[in-house]
Amino acid sequence: MNAQLSLRKLLTIVCEADLETLVVRDLKALGARGYTITDARGDGTHGARDAAWPASANIRIEVLCTEQTANDIVEHLKNRYYANYGMVTFLLDVQVLRPDKF
Repeated sequence: MNAQLSLRKLLTIVCEADLETLVVRDLKALGARGYTITDARGDGTHGARDAAWPASANIRIEVLCTEQTANDIVEHLKNRYYANYGMVTFLLDVQVLRPDKF
């Protein structure tokens, strides 16, 4: 492959759908240049989240960003939301084209 790939972080956040507006605002304020949101369903320590009604809906937010931005976002989410809301975050190393976009 001739394409020049650069290392970035893929930050994934799975949280209650009701948090979407707040989390998106936080992401932008903390330097995320973009994000993707999809509906999410599953089962875990907070019980089944099947989206059968709005209070049981989850979303999955994905952000491609630098390591520093990812760390800033994770720390903020932990401090602001983890004690009172169902939320999971995880980071992966990824390789991207056009790193200036992230």
